[in-house]
Amino acid sequence: MTRQILIVILTAAVFMTACSLLPAKSGKAPDMASAQGAATAKKTDSKPSDRVVVEDSQGRVEVQKVEFRSGVSSATVERLAKRYGCEGFGGAGLLTKQGPVEVYRMQCNNGSTFMAQCELRQCQPMHK
Repeated sequence: MTRQILIVILTAAVFMTACSLLPAKSGKAPDMASAQGAATAKKTDSKPSDRVVVEDSQGRVEVQKVEFRSGVSSATVERLAKRYGCEGFGGAGLLTKQGPVEVYRMQCNNGSTFMAQCELRQCQPMHK
């Protein structure tokens, strides 16, 4: 009996984890140029593919793209971001290695970035 309960709990946990990794159905995601306002992004030929040059009214800025990785607290950070007025389209990505303390970043629809730090799955927003 105990073994059956454990199997049911583990199956439910795996199912919930798999569901949290699915992309949200929020419609069409805005492209990078519209998210940055008047800025236009171009890939550079002489730099590695993980770098992008963004041109705006102030001049050129080179930024490094970070590959999106979801973490165990991604869904929690997305809900936390929503409470702070950040409606995102890409989800909360893990910036650090998985461990007891993790840092997440989420791109908001208004062009700002929401960051949160989670310690033992207890997440708090990081303010500038």
